[in-house]
Amino acid sequence: MVRWQPGAPERLQKAALELFATRGFEQTTAAEIAQAVGLTERTFFRHFSDKREVLFQGQELLAQTFLEGVATAPPGASPLDVVAHALRSVSAFFPDERRSHSRLRQSVIDRNPALQERERHKLTTLATTVADALRTRGVGEPAATLAAESGVTVFGISFIQWLREGEERSLASIIGEVFDELLKLAGNATVGREVR
Repeated sequence: MVRWQPGAPERLQKAALELFATRGFEQTTAAEIAQAVGLTERTFFRHFSDKREVLFQGQELLAQTFLEGVATAPPGASPLDVVAHALRSVSAFFPDERRSHSRLRQSVIDRNPALQERERHKLTTLATTVADALRTRGVGEPAATLAAESGVTVFGISFIQWLREGEERSLASIIGEVFDELLKLAGNATVGREVR
């Protein structure tokens, strides 16, 4: 066993992602991940509750970035403008140098239905968190939920586009285009007016 080295969580995450990508998520054990970086299985479980957490550990930071974007939006901004401000904050969370790591992570998730479900749950929880923050700003219902769900949907669609092979645009650029498409769709809608 090697002597203690700093950065154990990061080393475990890197090793886990490589093993998941080459051997498969189900076929890789926590002990094998730890062994790959010269650590014990016990050390792995000191940092992660289970091997899924290796893929989802940054979830709280992503939510916090969204919340900071909501909190720092200009006073009096419309709900969608607040969400757009939050999306700009989130785009900085994913610089281009993170794209290859994110692609590899997504490829692991895409091959495992349970991980796909966990990813969907993450986005649902994120939308609920953003809606709560909008309500704290004084946005009523259903506007808070509509704006939050729309913003998280824009993020999800943009993120998948950002991960595509050959994609070179920044996440901020893609988010801007997808958000503009949402506004265009909403502006062209006539169904709501016909229902009244």
